[in-house]
Parts: sequence; structure tokens; C-alpha cells
Amino acid sequence: MSGLKRTTEKNLMVFSGRAHHELAEEVAEILGQQLVPTDAREFANGEIYVRYAESVRGCDAFVIQSHTTPINEWIMEHLIMVDALKRASAKRITVVMPFWGYSRQDKKHRGREPISARLIADLFKTAGADRIITVDLHADQLQGFFDGPVDHLMALPVLTDYIKAKYGHQELAVVSPDAGRIKVAERWAARLDGAPLAFIHKTRRIDVANEVVANRVVGEVAGKICVLTDDMIDTGGTIVKAAEALMTAGAAGVVIAATHAILSEPAVDRLKNSTATEIVVTNTLPVPDEKQFDKLTTLSIAPMVARAIREVFEDGSVTSMFDGHA
Repeated sequence: MSGLKRTTEKNLMVFSGRAHHELAEEVAEILGQQLVPTDAREFANGEIYVRYAESVRGCDAFVIQSHTTPINEWIMEHLIMVDALKRASAKRITVVMPFWGYSRQDKKHRGREPISARLIADLFKTAGADRIITVDLHADQLQGFFDGPVDHLMALPVLTDYIKAKYGHQELAVVSPDAGRIKVAERWAARLDGAPLAFIHKTRRIDVANEVVANRVVGEVAGKICVLTDDMIDTGGTIVKAAEALMTAGAAGVVIAATHAILSEPAVDRLKNSTATEIVVTNTLPVPDEKQFDKLTTLSIAPMVARAIREVFEDGSVTSMFDGHA
């Protein structure tokens, strides 16, 4: 046995797809790592090709990709990256998806509909993923869709720290955009020193996507700065109508805070011209220059993602990052 040497040293390697390279760069820098050089490109017919420029054998791999527009292309690239790692003998593969694509399709509202969020989980498992790290899922049950550990990070501390620093000297109210997200709003209220809660009672058309019929404010918001919270802003229709309803109900001002800035058209125009004074989001998704506007503030979740990666790599506790509330 004297001639044999067995190594147990773990090897952390961070990989990035092309969807949001800036976030991955920031995460890698915080971890003191370099992103693994990756050749990713399309063939003439649109098929995606991926190859890593160095050996990944035996590594603890973390593959970062934001599921942004064009979402199907970037999900496919993410899957192919995982498959390449599996076939190159990576020891453990953790998929880091700050935004879980198709997460709103988490249940059947009507007959003959898919549950596409579950399909995404199954695809990553089939590709070779051992674990998923994600941020602010649209519904908590998505954690059970993947057959393996899912670390559900919360942008709540990042967003509330900013709100407290800027608006904490004023009388605040936390407003949920619908009754279904009251539990999330309660967490916000607790972080904002027990601010009172309100919610928007809304009627949504199930046959037309992104369309709300009516809004009514439930709770006392008069004279308060209302922090209107949601997990994502897509076309902006729902959140802008909610802000209008709050101002009509006598709010002193409205600040919109959301984790995922999808910002599909015509979100930017709607938000720019809305009654809200500021829209605060995180960089789970890239916000290109053409979607930047004066009211928009983008906070980085890179330190939180980097810490979660470090905890997973060192077999620590991701839950401890959120005081046991993750």
C-alpha cells in the first residue's frame, strides 16, 4: 500500500451558462474562484454545443444559469451543461437556478393542462443534477418536485434591509398583491419592525394570461408608505393596478419590491408611468440596458448565492442563513 496515495480533498468548481454571466462572475469572485472556461455555441440549425476546457473529474460542480428570455434556449443550455458534467465524471452536480423557469405552472387549474414546473425538475434530475439551489420559488411545493435536496434561498433579507435603510423612518405598511401571498407578507412585516399588513383582493381571468379584472384594498393603508411585495414582475399589469388601488385608498406612497425582474413588454412603460415612487428588484435575472429606468433599483443576490454554495460545498447548513426560516 506504500505506493498508493488516496486523496480526499474536495474540489469546488463553478460553471456559468450564457444567460446571465455577470451574476455568475460576481458569485465566483466572492468565492475566490474563476469560472471554468466553457465553449458554448449553436450549430447552424440552433442546436446547442457545450464543452469544458479543463478536467472536471471528481469535482463538486455548481452550474449557474438564470432562466431568462429566451427561456427555452437557456434551460436547454443548462440541461446540456449538466449532462456534460455527468459524462465527464463530476462527483456532485448542483444546479443553481436563481429563477426556476416555468415555476408558475405548478398545478393544474383546468383539465388537460401540464404541470410544467415538475417537468423542469424531472429534466434536471434526468440530466444528472444531484441538488438544486434556487431563490424565492413561486410556490413552496416546488421543492418537492425534485428528487433530491433543494435549497430554497430567500431574497427577503436583501430587500428588507434596503427598504429599512431608505424608508424605515416613515410609517410603513406591507401589502400583499393577493390573499395567497399573505404568509410571505407576514415575514416582510416581521422584518420591518411589525409594520401593519394589507392585501389586494383581486379577480383574475383564468382564460387570459396576466389580466386582472378588479382590485380592492383590504386593510388600513391611509397615510402610510406601502411596500407592495411580490416574487416577480412579468408584464407589470397586476402590480401597477395594485399600486393605483393603494393610492386611491389614501396611501402616502407606494414602493414595489420583487425578487425576479422578468419585465416582459410592456412592463417597463407601465412601471415608469406608474404611481409607485420606486421599484426595487434583485439581479436573479439580467436587466439589460434597454430595460433600465430611473425608478428601478437592482440589488445583488450574489453574496447570498455564494454563501449558499459555500455551505453546500462544506456540508454546512443553508437553513442557518435565514435563522431557521428557510
